Parts: sequence; C-alpha cells; structure tokens
Amino acid sequence: MTKQFLFITTLAAALGAGPAQAQQGAGAGHTAPKAQPSTAADATVPAGEMALGSVSLPRALKADGKPLPAGTYQVRLTGQQASPDAIGQTQSAERWVEFVRGGKVVGREVVTIVPQSEIALVQKDTPPGKNSSKVQTLKGGDYVRVWINRGGNYYLIHLPV
Repeated sequence: MTKQFLFITTLAAALGAGPAQAQQGAGAGHTAPKAQPSTAADATVPAGEMALGSVSLPRALKADGKPLPAGTYQVRLTGQQASPDAIGQTQSAERWVEFVRGGKVVGREVVTIVPQSEIALVQKDTPPGKNSSKVQTLKGGDYVRVWINRGGNYYLIHLPV
C-alpha cells in the first residue's frame, strides 16, 4: 500500500508541476503579441468612371432587381461605392456598374473588383484573357456571372436569372 501511495503521489506531483512550469516560462518577458505578416498588399482599384468593355448576355436577367433583356451592352464602372460596406473588403472594391445600350443606361448592378494578384484566392475557373470578358451560367442555373479582365483587375458581376 505504501509503494502504491508513493507512486501515485510522485506521478501527481510530476504531472502538476509540468504545466505550472510551462506557464511561468511562457509568460516571462512577454509584453505584446507578435506582429503578423500581412496576407496581401493593399489592392489598387481605379477611381472614378471607366469603360470596362462590351458583353453579350444570352438571356434576360435581373440587374438591381429590375429586368435586363438579353443582348449586347457596354459595361461602365461608376464612381459610386456599393453600400453598406462589406466587412473585410478593401474600400472601394465594391462599386456599381451600368449596362449601357444605345447611349442609355438600361440597368445597373454591384461589381466586385478583384486584383489580378488575388484572383486565385477567389476563383477556381480560368479567368478571361487580358482586356476580354466571359459570361457564365453558374451551377444550379440561378445566376449568371459576367467576368471582365481590364487594366490588371478582374470585375465580377453576378446577375440572377
């Protein structure tokens, strides 16, 4: 009985002393958290208005909740930021685009601007080539993505069917 008591006491002392010593050593001389490296450089997005190019929509869609007929449109980036701000999003990376036909704005929708250096973090598909666009029906058929590559940035517009 004495040997068992001695063994249990020694084991309890060893297990209890380990965490206590580790805690004392970890806090000694520690004053602030270590600085973390930034994950990516700040994105540069164009300021003001800019023509993004021409896109052909294969079917009628909705832009900003209003009907947008099938056809070819000039897409123009506006200076107006989308609100409310998206948490964690780079300031001014969510803006409005206008769909223009015959010099008249037919519809508008929010666009997400993604720098070329970050597109692999956001999108798995092959992006459109430089100064071109892609129109894709997304899985499930509920949305169409208009994807424009212009001036070192990608512009992603998602339109409900």
